[in-house]
Amino acid sequence: MERTKGKNNARSLFGIEKIVSQNHVRNLLDVVSPQEVSPIFIEIMRDLKESGYLEEYRSYQKNILIGLDGTQYFSSKKISCQQCNRKRNGEGVKEPEHYYHCMVSPVLVKPGMNRVLPLAPEFIVPQDGSEKQDCEYNAAMRWFKRYGESVSELGAVTILGDDLYCKQPICEEILRNKYNFILVCKPESHKTLYHYLAYLKEDIEEVQIERWRGKYREVDRYRYYNQVPIRDGEKEVLEVNWCEVEVTNEAGEVIYRNSFATNHNITRENVAQIVEDGRARWKVENENYNVLKNRGYHLEHNFGHGKQHLSSLLATFNLLAFLFHTVLEIVDEKYELIRRELVNRKTFFHHLQVLTCYFCFANWDEMMRFMINGLELEGIDSG
Repeated sequence: MERTKGKNNARSLFGIEKIVSQNHVRNLLDVVSPQEVSPIFIEIMRDLKESGYLEEYRSYQKNILIGLDGTQYFSSKKISCQQCNRKRNGEGVKEPEHYYHCMVSPVLVKPGMNRVLPLAPEFIVPQDGSEKQDCEYNAAMRWFKRYGESVSELGAVTILGDDLYCKQPICEEILRNKYNFILVCKPESHKTLYHYLAYLKEDIEEVQIERWRGKYREVDRYRYYNQVPIRDGEKEVLEVNWCEVEVTNEAGEVIYRNSFATNHNITRENVAQIVEDGRARWKVENENYNVLKNRGYHLEHNFGHGKQHLSSLLATFNLLAFLFHTVLEIVDEKYELIRRELVNRKTFFHHLQVLTCYFCFANWDEMMRFMINGLELEGIDSG
């Protein structure tokens, strides 16, 4: 396009004055730590808060729900770097080592809302001075220490997570940041807690709610008890509040059961809301990782591995792109109108790719108007 028209979309849309090779870009980025761009995430959240858009993400007691979960985004038996985790094979196995990258990606979620907002990730990478492999639990602890104070600026926060996070040290770290928590609490990993519940079974409160699902009924049975020890120990044992939900169909079959530990005081009036918020943690997997891996972002694709930070930095850029696109759906009328028509993200990205191959646009607004006119969309003045 530069050769035939004397202009190109890289310059007009992205401000790139000189187009360089992909290898040169990778070499430049390899030395840049992901933490250099991490502040952008919280800056966007501050802007959303100041503009009032963050209010729709608040749930019980006006808390923002942040779900934590880990994922693997790179795997290879040949390509590796100093930031790779390594899975060593047993003795006598001829297969090479397995190299991989993982991260913990906190996400703003809300029950009933399919738009999630990712925050800065924390990468599961070998730590200086440690002979042990890094893990999701340790990465989550680092995330709280690194970003806890800045995230507190958004207002009241409740952390959501699976059973891995429901341990006293991480609960104490959550409380130290003045956050709340609703964490999955399984019997097999919290034997002391469930031993107490078995002893107190006559005092456990119960609530039953029937729901009409359009064609059939479901019954939610809640059980809860406040102030039980999260583990055994003679001193400084954290007490948590426990609740359980069991969902049955009209035939009496159990179709869902889960239990949670929280610092929120549980009552008959709020137990259903607390459980609903706790179940929203699944959105980290369904509306975050699933979209990033299967809906056009290709998170698991090796865009460039490098020798230092490249793989982690490009994964961070991937999350930033997802965040920017989601924010545009919230705040930009033209973008939101087009996305309502082109619901599938892959289709939307394909339209952008084709258009930028054949037309040079002066700016993004011109491209949005072109697409609105071409799709013959109504509801906004495309001029």
